[in-house]
Order: sequence, then structure tokens, then C-alpha cells
Amino acid sequence: MPVNPEKMGEQIRALRTSKGITQNELGERLNVAFQTVSKWERGESLPDTSILPDLANVLETTVDNILMGGERLTGYTRRVTVAEVAEGIACFERIGELLGKDSYFYIGAIEGCDRKMNIELEKYLADPFGREAMIAEATVQLMMNGAYVDITDIRKSFTFEHWVKTVSKVAEERFGIR
Repeated sequence: MPVNPEKMGEQIRALRTSKGITQNELGERLNVAFQTVSKWERGESLPDTSILPDLANVLETTVDNILMGGERLTGYTRRVTVAEVAEGIACFERIGELLGKDSYFYIGAIEGCDRKMNIELEKYLADPFGREAMIAEATVQLMMNGAYVDITDIRKSFTFEHWVKTVSKVAEERFGIR
């Protein structure tokens, strides 16, 4: 699929404005003139390939997302429900129940998550808001890895409105799920 300069420009503008960044500010962060950013957004020119990784970083997206004008390069890898994500998170506790909390499998899984995510997983799992934070994080990670999560499922599956809004916003703005 060829790059469409107009769609790419619209995506750059949409991402920039959703972050509250002006053309001038984006230009300063990338060491280009605001007029250059304006030309990109109007589809009159394309960013140099050497600047695309920095542009994606500033706009908190991927180079593919910019190049494809917000459309997915490939289809979704699979469909996932929030209930399945919650079940996966609950498996940490289940390991502790089945094998014992003194099992190296349980200790290794918990310590690995604690270290990699810089959290205390057991405390998060014991707190309803924290548990939903883990489910929200895992749901977003799955979407980042190509999974499709239905927006209606997101809206009905979280107890806390904070996580409904947070995950819905990511799904809609970053992955185009509506």
C-alpha cells in the first residue's frame, strides 16, 4: 500500500493536536521550521525518513501509524475480550494457590513482573483498583501487539470509570478502534 501524503498529513495533524502541541513546538522538537510541519500536514511534502522515528516518538505512536495515515498496516492478529485478559491476570494468583506461594514458579512470576514493571504485583492484585490497572495495562499491551478488543467490551467490562475512559481513549485514538 503506497503512502498517501494527504492521509499522512491528516494523521500527523490529528496526533499533534491531540497532544496539545503547536506546529511551532513540534518543529522545535524535531529541529525543523513550523512551515515544514505545516507542509507535512497539508500533504504537500513528506517528512524525511531520518526524522520519522523522532516524529513518532514525539507523537507517541509508531512510524507505521504515521506512514499509513492512521490505518493499520496489517489486520489484527487476534480478537481478545477484557474478561480473557482478567482471567490471564488471575492466573498469577492461581499459580500461588495451586503450587503454593513458596513455589519458585510463583515467586519467579511475581518477581519478574515486579522487576519488569517496577511495581508490587501482589499489592496491585489485592486492591480492586490496582487489579483493574493490571487488566487495563495488559489490554493496552495486547492492542499494541496487534490484538483487537471491542470498544463496547472495554466500556462494559471495567468497574472503575477511570479505566473505562483510559483504555477506550487508547483504543480509539491510537488504534482506531471505534
